[in-house]
Amino acid sequence: MHTYTQILYQIIFHTLNNEKTLIKEHREELFFYIAKVIHNKNSNAYRIGGIEDHIHIITRIYPSIALSNLVKDIKLSSSYMIQKNMLFPNFRGWQHGFAAFTYSEKALPNLIEYVDNQEQHHLSINTRDEIIGLLHENNVIFKERFLF
Repeated sequence: MHTYTQILYQIIFHTLNNEKTLIKEHREELFFYIAKVIHNKNSNAYRIGGIEDHIHIITRIYPSIALSNLVKDIKLSSSYMIQKNMLFPNFRGWQHGFAAFTYSEKALPNLIEYVDNQEQHHLSINTRDEIIGLLHENNVIFKERFLF
């Protein structure tokens, strides 16, 4: 029998110390690069977006790919690409860890809209409150002191 899955993820991770280093001018280049990394892992990136201090990735991962390995590969290769191409002069790396949530297929249009509207969304909510809200919404037990 073959392996069949339908797991839609929203992955979120932040810059080191939540520094606002992902300047708008080069974000699309970063998002395109991350999409290629995901595609090279036989997985689908539906949307990648974010603001100065964090990114959101909406993806479906190939069954043999471990989520933590994919995030590690994205962080390592994108850090190298950012430094090599000097995209974000003040970028010092990504935070340790990440947040990931699963959704049903029906949620895909709303997730894409949510990621597309990150700049507008963050006019009314800060990054910390956003991640805490998502953790609560998804019943994730966490210790606030380890968030950032």
